Amino acid sequence: MADAFSVIPASVLRNLSDKLYEKRKNAALEIEGIVKQLASSGDHEKISAVIKLLATEFTDSPQANHRKGGLIGLAAATVGLSSEAAQHLEQIVPPVLSSFSDQDSRVRYYACEALYNIAKVVRGDFIIFFNKIFDALCKLSADADANVQSAAHLLDRLVKDIVTESDQFSIEEFIPLLRERMNVLNPYVRQFLVGWITVLDSVPDIDMLGFLPDFLDGLFNMLSDSSREIRQQADSALSEFLLEIKNSPSVDYGRMAEILVQRAAALDEFTRLTAITWINEFVKLGGDQLFPYYADILGAILPCISDKEEKIRVVARETNEALRSIEANPTENFDVGGILSIARRQLDSEWEATRIEALHWISTLLTRHRAEVLCFLNDIFDTLLKALSDSSDELVLLVLDIHACIAQDPLHFRQLVVFLVHNFRIDHSLLERRGALIIRRLCVLLDAERVYRELSTILEGEADLDFACVMVQALNLILLTSSELSELRELLKQSLVNAAGKDLFVSLYASWCHSPMAIISLCLLAQTYQHACAVIQSLVEEDINAKFLVQLDKLIRLLETPVFAYLRLQLLEPRQYIWLLKALYGLLMLLPQQSSAFKVLRRRLKTVPSYSFGGGNLKRAASGNPHSQILHHSGSQITEDGDIDQDNGNLQSGINFASLQQFKQMQQQHHMLAKSRAQSRNSSTSILKEGPK
Repeated sequence: MADAFSVIPASVLRNLSDKLYEKRKNAALEIEGIVKQLASSGDHEKISAVIKLLATEFTDSPQANHRKGGLIGLAAATVGLSSEAAQHLEQIVPPVLSSFSDQDSRVRYYACEALYNIAKVVRGDFIIFFNKIFDALCKLSADADANVQSAAHLLDRLVKDIVTESDQFSIEEFIPLLRERMNVLNPYVRQFLVGWITVLDSVPDIDMLGFLPDFLDGLFNMLSDSSREIRQQADSALSEFLLEIKNSPSVDYGRMAEILVQRAAALDEFTRLTAITWINEFVKLGGDQLFPYYADILGAILPCISDKEEKIRVVARETNEALRSIEANPTENFDVGGILSIARRQLDSEWEATRIEALHWISTLLTRHRAEVLCFLNDIFDTLLKALSDSSDELVLLVLDIHACIAQDPLHFRQLVVFLVHNFRIDHSLLERRGALIIRRLCVLLDAERVYRELSTILEGEADLDFACVMVQALNLILLTSSELSELRELLKQSLVNAAGKDLFVSLYASWCHSPMAIISLCLLAQTYQHACAVIQSLVEEDINAKFLVQLDKLIRLLETPVFAYLRLQLLEPRQYIWLLKALYGLLMLLPQQSSAFKVLRRRLKTVPSYSFGGGNLKRAASGNPHSQILHHSGSQITEDGDIDQDNGNLQSGINFASLQQFKQMQQQHHMLAKSRAQSRNSSTSILKEGPK
């Protein structure tokens, strides 16, 4: 230190700490001259002593004027060193950088000025301090003092110029600092950061694109900044990077995809639009690199399909179609299970469009990767069944298409029907609202006979008798009214003359026994009129209740529809269809006379031509007890109406109803259940009347 004092006159040191700027400036000029002479003589030891003196006695001084003088002195020493300043930068720059955080704004201002002058002299040699300088400038860009901000901006521009022309700049060392600073919310800092990103990206020798994943999230953060200027700058930078991505042969799509997926769910519309636009380009460009991220990408796209902003919806749909058009192999890191999980989750979305697209994805995966999807069936099956309760008819039909595709295998077919019946059992409203739609669609997709046979088998052993009755009535109504089941009706009409029709009739009969009205309807459809009479005459008081009469009313009205045109035409031949006529009269006798159904049926029966009642056939037929003859008959076959070959008079084999005792047995179970409930109600009523003892 003594050497420094001997080199620099005391008057110069006094002036260097003077409160007047002019005196400090003149002192600095003298120091510049002294250092220049020392440099020309090669006395770097004394130069080091001078710099140390300026740093310790001045820049570290508690007096603000001393610190100002020290800064201007260090800058002057650097100017004096000129081309030889590089070897002393380790002493010169740190004190200046420390002054950037000085409490006195004027000191911070002079620190900017000093480093500016130092940088002009040493240029690229001070790159070794770049990260520290950048960090200091980052803080000064948000300085509370406008003059300091202005000085920092001037210094910043010079540093940018130096960096862009330097071959010593290390992007690898800089990126961690940039990534850390990208989380700052201050608008001035954000402008500073975007400016640097833009400048560095413009340098051909600096590969900013390769490090884009490190600061991409920060740029997206800025898209929702309150400052329009910052939003525009961030958008401009992102647009430039996206253009570079399109033209680059090597891009790390994976890391960026993870960021974009998060940003696609941002609250800010502009951020969501930008993110989904990037994802759209990635799907087109990324190829197999994106296979491991398809599930996450789909999770971002599906909600955007229902976005309130139309531009986002359009891009999301385009992206979704592009993603679905790419056929990938599960062996190529294509995560079928992950995509199914996303689709299943989106089935709970409040937006119909999103739910529908989720189903389209499940359908697509079933078509392309059936074996893999079936491995995850247990994970999605319940959700698919719940979707049958959706408010959208379009969605329900699509769910049914998927169920039908799954049910191509016998095991899954059985599982589908069992689960479907289970859902109807626990949610009667589903049966009421969606039952007809679901059953009809499944009949189209999976063959009506197959569906009805399976349902009948399940309902035959149904423990909940009330539900079984309601379900059978619903199936019966669908059978009698739906155009999709016309072939099934035609087959049942041939039950007396066709083995396949007979087999189907017997299959349905077992479960139709849960409902007397369903059995009667089935017999009328299958033209087994004699058994219909037997069922009608076997009815007891418990059977003829309000629900039965409602079902009967529906049947009478159905008899007037085209479905039963054949039956009405058969009434033209009452001699040949005695049991049909008797069955209809039996139904008439069950109806209240004041009901509209009674009047409809009575008018129909009045139109039966009397000229056909020749001979005593009707009388003899009516005099017997069909119930006794049919339900209790064994060991022989009973001939049904119309079962006469007019050409040769030979009898055709009909159905042996002697073996069909299910109806009586099943109805007995229903009666016992009704009595048990009545007894329970009476018991409860008695207890309430008696009160506590």
